[in-house]
Amino acid sequence: MFRTMKKAFSLLELLVVILILGILAAFVAPNLIGAGEKAKRDLVCSQMSNISQALKMFKLDNGMYPDTEEGLKALLQNPDREKYPNYSSHPYIEKMPKDSWGNTFTYLKTDGGFELVSFGADRKEGGEDEGADIYFSRCGK
Repeated sequence: MFRTMKKAFSLLELLVVILILGILAAFVAPNLIGAGEKAKRDLVCSQMSNISQALKMFKLDNGMYPDTEEGLKALLQNPDREKYPNYSSHPYIEKMPKDSWGNTFTYLKTDGGFELVSFGADRKEGGEDEGADIYFSRCGK
């Protein structure tokens, strides 16, 4: 008589497979967890670079950067026709981008130029880790 043999995994084989998967996850997971936040921060720096180019074009036409009070809105429409008589006939930027967390960028005119700031994931000034502020002057460093 023929005996039919059932093939199945033993408990020991299953435990070995689970152990191997656990070890792989322990090595791969830490690298994947921080990748999303880094990508968001890199996107913010890229957006700031685009805004920076628009600000430089503004300065080329008008001889100065917009005042802090005028802000980035000065890239969308002329804030003062007398102050900026050489303002371009079209906006310097079509639409103001928002950072990776849906917030507007903060613009500050400095003595020699400007600074762009994103308040990060916590949407508040200051912060640490994922909530830390992102400054254009520190992007790429």
